[in-house]
Amino acid sequence: MVRVINDNGAWCWFQDERAVVDPDNGVLVVGSIAAPEGPGGDARAGNVELTVVDLATGTADIVVLHERFEADDHDVPALWRRTDGRWLAVYTKHKTDDLTRWRVSEPGDPRTWGPERTFDWSEHTGGRGVTYSNLHELDGRLYCFARAVNDDPCALVSDDEGDTWTYAGKLFTRPKVGYVNGYTRYTSTPRRIDLITTDHHPRDYNNSIYHGYLEAGALHRTDGTVVDEKALDGDAPSQVDLTTILQADSVWDGEPMTHCWTVDIRRAGDEVAAVLLARHNTPDNPEDAFAREHPVPDHRFFYARLAPGNTWQVNQLAKAGHGLLKHENDYTGLVAIDPYDLDSLYVSTPIDPRDGAACEHHEIFHARTADSGETWTWTPITEGSQGDNLRPIVAPGDPGRVPLLWFRGEMTASQHYNCEIVLSDELR
Repeated sequence: MVRVINDNGAWCWFQDERAVVDPDNGVLVVGSIAAPEGPGGDARAGNVELTVVDLATGTADIVVLHERFEADDHDVPALWRRTDGRWLAVYTKHKTDDLTRWRVSEPGDPRTWGPERTFDWSEHTGGRGVTYSNLHELDGRLYCFARAVNDDPCALVSDDEGDTWTYAGKLFTRPKVGYVNGYTRYTSTPRRIDLITTDHHPRDYNNSIYHGYLEAGALHRTDGTVVDEKALDGDAPSQVDLTTILQADSVWDGEPMTHCWTVDIRRAGDEVAAVLLARHNTPDNPEDAFAREHPVPDHRFFYARLAPGNTWQVNQLAKAGHGLLKHENDYTGLVAIDPYDLDSLYVSTPIDPRDGAACEHHEIFHARTADSGETWTWTPITEGSQGDNLRPIVAPGDPGRVPLLWFRGEMTASQHYNCEIVLSDELR
């Protein structure tokens, strides 16, 4: 059964985890940002919200972490369950100030929160802003990865599970081209953090996709080669020193793929899977590929699986259709990998992957593979929708559940949307 759990909300591309299950208390917590076009209008616009779902009864409570913060889907909080039973929520604005903000809940109760606290990046950023929050643990230390200094991937660290934070440094860096230096996604175990990243923004650069991992304080290539012996300490390497898993201008079935972007990455046991995005379009004038409103009608999703021997097996997954927004022509509906079953994906696309037929709106399809991504079977989750179904998430936390979330409605910008958040929750 699909049910609405929040009537006004959405989330962005690059924040994990935005939704987490607490199996001990039987709740799902989902972060989102309310928009002026949705219920509540301007009075609710920009609220940093948590939807707390009782998984036994289906009831949902909305908790506001910060009223009228900023109407921008980039600001959705990252969530973390601490060992003392408290929740941690970390959030920033979209480069409009230099503060990382956080709040800590009461034990076992994500409906009751302590005061907001802040870390000021300005001495490191020179006042140029910070955005995104990604919480991951490594060797007993909590990391908050963010885009900050020189618009590079950087990190704060905490040795008290988020009560206090200090600046750690840059993960990698290079001369800036255009808007930003790399879009990085992370997945972690207590001993290792895997990541995929780009060169820059795809409207500014013909990106490739790179993979590496943090382990025992060092940054490695896929094959274990050390790139940076003391990651986040001192001079940072360039992401081009990592392992390339999808090369710009590589040809697939006779078609060149360009301007790649990251979508999702998950690790289960010793296996890693990632979903990548690339354009298939060759404009008559090559400079048009970098125009902000140049139409991109044909995006492709790729599925990458880390095979035995530390080699990547990469296959085309599905057509992702046209750019979602006119001024953001590389935005798509996205894909979520099941965090406990890397053979299972949820894809948002306006192209039916079963037969290539165009859908009126973005629909959600379930994909399953039995051969590490070479072939897929497809099952529609939504059909004949009256609006777009976008950016699916499978919330981690309980290996026995599949809490599938997405938002549906109309989105015209990261700051303007009239969308509701829905949940389809199944036991495995």
